[in-house]
Amino acid sequence: MLSTSSFLLVLFVCQTSKPRIFLCTNSIMNVLARSARAAVKPMRMARFYASEAPAGAASDKLRLTFAVPHQAIYKNTEVHQVNLAATSGDMGVLANHVPTIEQLKAGVVEVLENASTTKKYFVSGGFATINPDSTLNINAVEAFELDQFSPEAVRAGLAEAQKASATGSEEEKAAAKIEVEVYEALTAALTK
Repeated sequence: MLSTSSFLLVLFVCQTSKPRIFLCTNSIMNVLARSARAAVKPMRMARFYASEAPAGAASDKLRLTFAVPHQAIYKNTEVHQVNLAATSGDMGVLANHVPTIEQLKAGVVEVLENASTTKKYFVSGGFATINPDSTLNINAVEAFELDQFSPEAVRAGLAEAQKASATGSEEEKAAAKIEVEVYEALTAALTK
């Protein structure tokens, strides 16, 4: 008796002949799939580290667009460097950075506009897209300058969120846990 998991029914249609039905094993199908993948050569993409970028390919400045749903904080502005709190780890982004997409965690986005001007924003989450043309797009759910926060209010909010995470329904506990994580990240950002 044939098992349906070990055999596949395949319909081949050729222009010169009638449709034919073949019974193939999974191993034959795997060989066919590997052959088809080997026959199609993937397009080769050139990737460079910042120090290996082609000469003249881009300027030494990073072009930043940083937006939240209700406003654009930076719009295609030249900056020297941006430091991000990504879920994969903290990272610094300069011009000619390797293209990537990063999920932002609750933490600080530090914008070094030039050698003497630095602005720090606290974001609750979002995404950063680093493009090959030395542009960086940051889309955040919320972003506020760090100096807008009161350390006392943050500590009080953290204590309240910790109490809420101990009582209530499962949904309320989950929401309170997220609130605790954000308050802890904000506390860490304010103490640096």
